[in-house]
Amino acid sequence: MMGLMSLLASATDKQSTVDWAVGAPLMIVCVIVGAAILRWIVVRAIDRAVHAMENRERPSRAGLAGRVLRQATGLDSERRKQRAATMGSILRSVSTIVIFGIAGLTVLAKVGVPLAPLLASAGVGGVALGFGAQSLVKDFLSGIFMIVEDQYGVGDVVDTGQVVGTVEEVTLRVTRLRDAQGVVWYVRNGEILRVGNKSQGYATIFIDIPIGSDQSVETALQVLRSVAAEIDDESPWKEKLLEEPTVAGVESMTGGAVTLRVVATCVPNEQYAVAREIREQAKLALDRAGVRAPQLPPFTGPATT
Repeated sequence: MMGLMSLLASATDKQSTVDWAVGAPLMIVCVIVGAAILRWIVVRAIDRAVHAMENRERPSRAGLAGRVLRQATGLDSERRKQRAATMGSILRSVSTIVIFGIAGLTVLAKVGVPLAPLLASAGVGGVALGFGAQSLVKDFLSGIFMIVEDQYGVGDVVDTGQVVGTVEEVTLRVTRLRDAQGVVWYVRNGEILRVGNKSQGYATIFIDIPIGSDQSVETALQVLRSVAAEIDDESPWKEKLLEEPTVAGVESMTGGAVTLRVVATCVPNEQYAVAREIREQAKLALDRAGVRAPQLPPFTGPATT
């Protein structure tokens, strides 16, 4: 009788061992394969969404105003592709971490590892890591919001409060800028408290042109209006200007000079070239019309005793 019971117990132990050997490893394999398949599906969906964003149709408005509108709203081709690629990279990384993290916890539970102490330890370690690396977390969160909100992109001229320059690269942690002297600046995203983007929408420039106080203001204003109309009809400036420059009139009168102001609205990053062209054409036209610039007082030299 005792032998029979021993045989039954042995058979039961063997059956339990077989059940565990068949059940747990098979479940682990199924979890890993399921996680891989789920990640593949999610990544495919993200790639299709990114491709749709990159090839999204532009607004029906044509011409220069339409191009400026696309640039202002982040729909410009290169800007849109860069933003979509960056968002796709972030989503793929996040989805991979979440899916395989859950799969890893499920596998640990199947092999009998108690998850409660592990999760408690991970929570304490996460809090300690958060306090120790809060500046890094701040940089990453700021970088994500900058990309999602499309505050600036590669090629934009921005003022971060610390440096003014052209954006060369935007990552989750730092933004790389190059200033007018060619110096490359690496600015941490978490340290950027404000951003002035000079490349979104349009740029407005004010050109002040001084003439002598004894010159005819009416003649000078007529000359400047003619210059503004000619530049607005001349290529390539008509492609850079959004509207004909406006001659605002007399801006100030100081000493022997009267300052006339011209206001122009143009495509972003073209304001400097447009301003130089308007000054050059205005100088030539005023010289032809006989309108002189303010005369400097004669230099008498140092006083001698």
